[in-house]
Amino acid sequence: MAVALSVIRTTRSLVKPAEETPFTTLDLSLIDRLPVLRCNARTLHVFRRGPEAASVIREALSTALVPYYPLAGRLAESKPGCLQIECSGEGAWFVEATTDCTLDSVNFFDDVQSIPYDDLLPDNIPQMERIDPLVQMQVTQFSCGGFVIGLIFCHSICDGLGAAQFLNAVGEIARGLEKPSIEPVWHRDFFPSSQTHQEAALLPPAGPPPMPDYKLEHANIDMPMIQINRLKREFQQVTGRSCSAFEIVAAGFWSSRTRAINFEANTQVKLVFFANCRQLLDPPLPNGFYGNCFFPVTITASSESLREAMIFDVVKMIQEAKTKLPVEFGKYLKGEHLKSGEDPFAPPLTYTTLFVSEWGRLGFNHVDYQWGPPVHVVPIQGSSIIPVGIVGSMPLPNKGIRLMTWCVEEAHRLPFLDHVHGVMDQEL
Repeated sequence: MAVALSVIRTTRSLVKPAEETPFTTLDLSLIDRLPVLRCNARTLHVFRRGPEAASVIREALSTALVPYYPLAGRLAESKPGCLQIECSGEGAWFVEATTDCTLDSVNFFDDVQSIPYDDLLPDNIPQMERIDPLVQMQVTQFSCGGFVIGLIFCHSICDGLGAAQFLNAVGEIARGLEKPSIEPVWHRDFFPSSQTHQEAALLPPAGPPPMPDYKLEHANIDMPMIQINRLKREFQQVTGRSCSAFEIVAAGFWSSRTRAINFEANTQVKLVFFANCRQLLDPPLPNGFYGNCFFPVTITASSESLREAMIFDVVKMIQEAKTKLPVEFGKYLKGEHLKSGEDPFAPPLTYTTLFVSEWGRLGFNHVDYQWGPPVHVVPIQGSSIIPVGIVGSMPLPNKGIRLMTWCVEEAHRLPFLDHVHGVMDQEL
């Protein structure tokens, strides 16, 4: 049940770049232009302290939009499928708000299900002739002196790493730096612009897939670092090689969900996660690139094999799939996926496909506007029909991983939680 929160929005305006910026049109890359990215990512960033945060952040945002001037522009289509950014300097949408509530009284929004998202995110922009700004932000000041940033970011122009890079730049300027320590780089021409790719990008999209009729329920799983590190040590003892915290969590997540649902015999289940590919290009993308550059890693297994596998067996499956990433991404760059007619960015949206996303290394947890990093960064569920888990951090001062999931129907929720705690507690 959502917390009752009385939020008063005091000002709404466009924040323009602090200085004159280039008036031009920039092409987006073919990954930026993927239809699946024509959406807005929504997040909440909870800060324990920050007097007068809105005015500080507003001023820093205006300064940051000078080097990041494309983010002050608008999406445009020169022709169907050919997405561009009109660098118009129109600005980001900024809302200032206050509430008489304290963050402590809502436990710093630790319970995702109780968060009144609509109050903490920017409300509808008044009718304009132009389409929505690429960046929308609401800063809500709480009576305790803390604040919450509700952020809406256009996914077509930034991936998670890029969005976090921009917020860190705003934070650096808010702390007194004249300019960001990492200079932003556009560089959206890294994708080969072959005729085949251009034609593929302009193909009319297929009709929407049939929509499932299930409703996914939320569940959080907190895993202290001592537990994660124990599993990593035991994996190394058993296999002689190392693994990451993400691999441990993803393996336990996938196998636990599969066991809880108890799919029919011979059901093929998939795990999909998105890997950063900046370093896979030759030469690698420069430091400061803030566009989309990732590729889906898809693993398929039978439900029976996954139910019987130990967690370290699943970790090895994930590691093996990751070793194939350079080759698979290279094939995609060359357009070889077009020959098969299969789009790796469009895995089946069914109950048998589980998506997992790693947020712990994006950089959101390090953003500091003068008063320290956020206590909590909360992703907002984008769909109730796409099974997903987000690997983030436990709210401060706790140290560990929080797996935020929307992955099972109500009938499978408690079995899933039982299985995932059992898997993470098992001795390898």
